[in-house]
Amino acid sequence: MNKLKIITTFAILFLCISSCKVTEKKEPLNIEELTITAIHKAYEEGKYNSQDLVRAYISAINTTNDKINAITMINPNAENTARALDEEYQKTKVLRSLHGIPIIIKDNINISGLPTTAGAFALQDFVPEEDAFVINKLVEAGAIILAKSNMAEWAFSAMHTESSTNGTTLNPYNLDFVPAGSSGGTAASIASNFALGGLGTDTGNSIRGPSSHNALVGFRTTLGLISREGIVPLFLRNDVVGPMCRTVEDATKIMEIMVGVDSKDPITKNSKNKTPKNYRQFLDKNGLKGARIGVLRELSDYEIDSDIKVLFEKAILDLDSLGAVIIDPVVIPDFNTLKQNQWCATFRTDVESFLATYVKRDTIKTLEDIIRIGTTSEYSKEQLLESTTAIGRWGDSDAECLDVYHDSNRISFREAIETVMDSLNLHAIIYPSWNNKPAHFDHFQEEYRGDNSQVIAPHTGQPAFTVPMGFSPGNLPAGLQFLGKMYDEATLIKLTYSYEQGTKHRNPPQLNNAYN
Repeated sequence: MNKLKIITTFAILFLCISSCKVTEKKEPLNIEELTITAIHKAYEEGKYNSQDLVRAYISAINTTNDKINAITMINPNAENTARALDEEYQKTKVLRSLHGIPIIIKDNINISGLPTTAGAFALQDFVPEEDAFVINKLVEAGAIILAKSNMAEWAFSAMHTESSTNGTTLNPYNLDFVPAGSSGGTAASIASNFALGGLGTDTGNSIRGPSSHNALVGFRTTLGLISREGIVPLFLRNDVVGPMCRTVEDATKIMEIMVGVDSKDPITKNSKNKTPKNYRQFLDKNGLKGARIGVLRELSDYEIDSDIKVLFEKAILDLDSLGAVIIDPVVIPDFNTLKQNQWCATFRTDVESFLATYVKRDTIKTLEDIIRIGTTSEYSKEQLLESTTAIGRWGDSDAECLDVYHDSNRISFREAIETVMDSLNLHAIIYPSWNNKPAHFDHFQEEYRGDNSQVIAPHTGQPAFTVPMGFSPGNLPAGLQFLGKMYDEATLIKLTYSYEQGTKHRNPPQLNNAYN
């Protein structure tokens, strides 16, 4: 080999080595149980960027979603959004509060350019022109809309998550069981580490129930704290949108962004001057010390499953050991009477208003149009037909159906609870989110019972948060629910964070061994 060839060979070798150093392959990204804090730390240290994270989550979805059927579609713009956020960070070296944080959105929340189906054939080709109020706020904070999640059709079912557009979602902890409804797709996907966190909606149970069944944190906030604009309603007088996450800290950070008065959702005007700008300040590991916690035995002891009772009684002991003062039992005068006659049938009015405001099609204006287009779900069919004749309040009360600030039945119920809380100086009231284990997915109607989330907060408007309480036999998660006073999310954050940090019940599912 002549001298020129030797020099050329070494030059090529040097260039190859240099190139390899520049494009050094990154270690595989471990997305299990990531938090916002951990992600932002990794961005700052250059370990990975938003694009890497989005690709890792999409890979997880593509690998695992077929087992649980939680995701309806991946956002085709997610990687482009991530790229833009990475470029912004390279220029500014400033991370927005949710910068590069991938989240999953329930399929009844409007996102510009993506279908909003509510799980129904009637909306399967509806693509909104604008983001819902809360989506706009999350995107402004730097969040990446990664995907949309399956839901119980029209949000009808608290029991299970079945849609005409995407079928049935299973519980990732045990594939024989339901993830609850209606936000079961969000719950199953976040539990399975398909994204950092997600959004659900809650008319009676549908954030807290699925969160409980999937070892998640779920926040149902005060009615009026967060706008419902751009969201397909079930009963708007009860509906709330909120975060479903693996940790209280992440749920708090997402919730904080969504808070705000919205002229298109007049109920939010009630939150004016009642909300701190920074909810993160209440993430206090010692938040239970000296806190007075009441036990509502009228809920917690009603036909409770023995395994759930064991977990609940252990939770009470844990709260005590973490410094709380336990008041057991707490009695609400006339509780069983006040909780009656609270539901009102407003689906027709609410959904037809949504169709007129957002869908704007001559072919689908009425409930009858929805029924004509059809459904694959017998349960949804029954609910739709019932909604054609169901008008006004269910039960024997003649009280007018109004919002939580003007409805006499709702006000009486709330005042009775908050009066007792004030008299006992209680910071929160607790009970299991479910008194029973998840139902088998093929027997959900027969086995559905113990749903405590439906009883108080949807009617009184009070905030109620669920956090993991442990697991019952069969690897089935259970949740502990904290009920607070109106606009006292700050206290609930302190209490739930302290309980979470003191017990560490959250564990991810092992989908390869999910009892299937």
